[in-house]
Parts: sequence; C-alpha cells; structure tokens
Amino acid sequence: MSNLTMAGLGEHVGKELGLSDWVTIDQQRIDTFASCTGDHQWIHVDVERAKRESPFRGPIAHGYLTLAMVAPLAMQVGIIPRDAAAGLNYGVDKVRFLAPVLAGARVRLRVVLSGIEPRDGGQVIMKTLNTLEVEGSEKPALIAETLALLIPAAGAKQ
Repeated sequence: MSNLTMAGLGEHVGKELGLSDWVTIDQQRIDTFASCTGDHQWIHVDVERAKRESPFRGPIAHGYLTLAMVAPLAMQVGIIPRDAAAGLNYGVDKVRFLAPVLAGARVRLRVVLSGIEPRDGGQVIMKTLNTLEVEGSEKPALIAETLALLIPAAGAKQ
C-alpha cells in the first residue's frame, strides 16, 4: 500500500519514491515478449546465433520489453497514492536505452517523482523519472520520463 496521498504529492516532488525488487529477465520472458509483439529478431530469440554473432555474446531483451517493465515495477514501488481510484498510463516524455539487458540478467527500478500537474476534477498528471538498473552494470538499461493520470477516489479530499 502506498504512503502517498493525492493532496500530499507536492511534498515528494524531486524525491525518490522507491526502489523495486530485482526481477530476472530470462529467455522465456524474452521469447514470450517476442511472441506477443511479433518481434523475433535473432539477437533476442536465437540463442545459439546470438552467442556466435552478437557483440553481447548472447541474446538480449528487446528495448521495449525493458520499457514494459517500468509500469509493473513502479506499481511495486507504490507510486499510486492510496486515495486514488486509478493511475493510468498517460504517456512517455523521453526514453533512452543506455545498456543492453542480457538474457538472465536481473533488473530493478528506481523511481523519482519529478513533477505534478493538477487537472480539473482533482485529477493529477504525475511525472516520474524511472531508471531501470541492471545488476552488476554501471549503466542503467534505460531512463524513462513517464506520465500517469491519477484519478481521485470518489469522496477523496481535493
């Protein structure tokens, strides 16, 4: 359960909201993502070829798979205020893929609240800076500035 509230979000701007647990990005997850998206590029799904020909000496996760990890790991951190009825993806301002995630690597998400924008009806656009760290790597896999639309619960203090 989140310690955040809709009214108290402003106090957290510029502060780290939390750090997720480590999650393994294994070959099965990469293959499943490839099946869901139709992106079967060999560098992701052909293990033997990737070991032979890839500059990374093995298969790597799709960039968009690593980006897709941001939402569930941010939810694990608890970024949705406890008095919000919902937090909806609203967009991504900027994403940079900085380092590959090799199959079998572990990642975790560091979330910083970078801004809020009040909207009509007590709604809030929340901007977070998300850094997907790779265990044992100095460089993160990605840095993404994401937006969420927070909708207050019925009867929530506005």
